[in-house]
Amino acid sequence: MKELLEYILRGIVDDFSKIEVIEEEESSDVIVYRIIADDDQKGGIIGKEGRTIKSIRNILGIKAVKEGKKVFVKVD
Repeated sequence: MKELLEYILRGIVDDFSKIEVIEEEESSDVIVYRIIADDDQKGGIIGKEGRTIKSIRNILGIKAVKEGKKVFVKVD
């Protein structure tokens, strides 16, 4: 799932080298992804009124349901 998130982010941001994705497993069925980005990159990730990050969360949520897990995405 991390690869999917990174693939999506590569298409959104201008410079992916300034982005770091950290995967934290809180339990066997809960995964938290933290996206650490510069302030100028955060705007593209979050999007207008948060639409882009909501869409990213929805896509990862669908994949997580197929795998029997829950996923949370945070932008730092």
